[in-house]
Amino acid sequence: MALYAQVIVDISQEKLDKTFEYRIPERLCGALGIGMQVYIPFGRRRLTGYVVEITKEPVFDEDKLKEIAGIVEGSVPIESHLIALAGWMREHYGGTMNQALKTVLPVKAKTRPVEYKRVRLKLEDLTAKNQLAEYQRKHSTARERLLAALLEQENRELPWNVITGKLGVSGSVIRAMEETGVVLVCREVRYRNPVEHLQKKGNLHALNAAQRQVADEVIADYDAGIRKTYLLKGVTGSGKTEVYMELIAYVTGQGRQAIMLIPEIALTYQTVMRFYSRFGDRVSILNSRMTAAERYDQFLRAKNGEIDIMIGPRSALFTPFLNLGLIIMDEEHEASYKSETVPRYHARETAVERARMTGASVVLGSATPSLESYYRAKRGEYRLLVMEERVEKKPLPACVVADLREELRLGNRSVLSEALAGRITDRLGRGEQVMLFLNRRGMAGFVSCRACGHVLKCPHCDVSLSWHGGGAGRRGRMVCHYCGYTEPEPSVCPVCGSKYIGGFKAGTEKVEAIVKAKFPGARVLRMDTDTTRTKEGYEQILSGFANREADILIGTQMIVKGHDFPHVTLVGVLAADMSLHVSDYHAAERTFQLLTQAAGRAGRGSRPGEVVIQTYDPKHYSIVAAGAQDYEAFYEQEIEYRKLLYYPPVWNLLVILCAARDEARAAERAVQLAESIDSFKRACGEKLFVTGPADAAVAKVNDIYKKVIYIKAERYETLVEIKNRTEKQAREDTGYRDVTVQFDFNPVNGF
Repeated sequence: MALYAQVIVDISQEKLDKTFEYRIPERLCGALGIGMQVYIPFGRRRLTGYVVEITKEPVFDEDKLKEIAGIVEGSVPIESHLIALAGWMREHYGGTMNQALKTVLPVKAKTRPVEYKRVRLKLEDLTAKNQLAEYQRKHSTARERLLAALLEQENRELPWNVITGKLGVSGSVIRAMEETGVVLVCREVRYRNPVEHLQKKGNLHALNAAQRQVADEVIADYDAGIRKTYLLKGVTGSGKTEVYMELIAYVTGQGRQAIMLIPEIALTYQTVMRFYSRFGDRVSILNSRMTAAERYDQFLRAKNGEIDIMIGPRSALFTPFLNLGLIIMDEEHEASYKSETVPRYHARETAVERARMTGASVVLGSATPSLESYYRAKRGEYRLLVMEERVEKKPLPACVVADLREELRLGNRSVLSEALAGRITDRLGRGEQVMLFLNRRGMAGFVSCRACGHVLKCPHCDVSLSWHGGGAGRRGRMVCHYCGYTEPEPSVCPVCGSKYIGGFKAGTEKVEAIVKAKFPGARVLRMDTDTTRTKEGYEQILSGFANREADILIGTQMIVKGHDFPHVTLVGVLAADMSLHVSDYHAAERTFQLLTQAAGRAGRGSRPGEVVIQTYDPKHYSIVAAGAQDYEAFYEQEIEYRKLLYYPPVWNLLVILCAARDEARAAERAVQLAESIDSFKRACGEKLFVTGPADAAVAKVNDIYKKVIYIKAERYETLVEIKNRTEKQAREDTGYRDVTVQFDFNPVNGF
């Protein structure tokens, strides 16, 4: 029986965002499956594409159909639900089907698999000894050396690398001996395993009453065939990870698999250590520091049933498990769960959809849930589970708010308030550890002239340049973190000639220098993007601090999320309101979350903890609520603000981007789209708010001009319809040929 395949061409162009039909040759009928990557004739070219559907009846005239040329070597067939998930993502977040498929499908690494080779003696011992004598007679020293070494081995076998290394026998000699029937080369493909160096300890902690109650509720639903999305709201230190492991142990015990999502690779080391300690080599990880080959091997291991648990950031959501039973999303409030590339999906909603397709449950966990999740839990869309006390009833850290305005009035211009400096001295004297959190990157932010106010900016992007130090008296360099443009640090202002030009505010390097000068006896570690560039950077710093090789850890956001250091009794938050007054409706929420998470790092051991929050705005409700660790108080005030201004989660927001190298062109097309949306607004009868077009927050990046339109609607489906109409307009109108149109639903970071 003839079969036909619908194929998505493997190129991201809007005009090719559709399926093409091909005839499946008889030789491939048994081997080809949905999700496989294939070679196809396309015009005069040979391209690759993905099979998204196989049918028995052709849609088009069979005589006009071309045949699939072959299957891409190493192509991994995946379940049809991942193809369906890609379709759902394309519909809900925009972009092409091809872009969605590239997000969910594991891409084969262009590297050779790891091959383990062993050389085994093929001859009987007596024959081998006669052959050895022949090698000696002919002075074939390399062959003699290898054969003698094999005869010395009890199993008559040696690893290839031992022979070519220690024995100094070349591969050509081994192959020649194989051709003459003296030895046999045994080859075994081994997958790269990023956690094989860890040791399983079999640690199993008994759950306390609160943890047991939460786990039992989820398990009871699971046993009853009920699959839900749960929001686990547990204060910092309440033991959410132990609950996760209990649920995973139960689900994997039922023969199903689990995905454990974490927000950033900074959490991977400590999280994996705990999971590997309990589950052993049935666990693997994904993160962006791994090579493409390592990542691809983990997908293969999952596909082949060699692992049951995958831990990683949002990309781990697409692990091709055959029988997925549970998805856990720790620190679910984190912005890193939202993709910043097309399709701009959110891992939370995508996880819920994948779970629906596979009959799995979803657990979202956080001490400071996103307003979106808590709002849905309040409305009954998610089931709310709460753990209100720390493990062993340890107290939450006491909070001190240091008013930096008052510090300035008293003559203290240091980045450390008197309240914080005094407490650091006290902790060092007691042999306890301190964490200092600063929400900034680099040693200094922008460079400005104190005489005329000029700020150095990138000539290609509408952003200030960041200063990177030269060290040892040398001048530094100015760097654009959008396009990579660099220029030397100026010695005088290029506008007014003043010599009073320099960095503004302190970064982690500057704080490190100040702390070392003030506390010369302290051992200090710094953790930021500069000190964690290598694959082992996170692990080295975190393990060093955990092993008490340092007294003070200074870092950016990555140090305050999820880590558990029992000897930390003081956390200092420097410039707490740095993120409070930016032009983003998430500002208060993110500030509250950061402060609460930072405070939660203190007092997790046997000794009580304390947090000092330094701020210029001590009365702001997010800071007051964070100091009191009072999520409900913050939520009630913040949700009223969202209701008042029709922001998510009460309403939904769609941002449409028009980008082009010609600013007038981008503006013209953005106006045209806005007019079409206004026409739709009048026709649909729904209440919509349309703002713009206007310049994006960063109006020009790498010489590309960006215009944005904001649309608010109560129904998400209304925004999807607007997206579909806009896509159709941009696809069919040739005037958009040099204009990029993209979409971001309920944006987290914006364009």
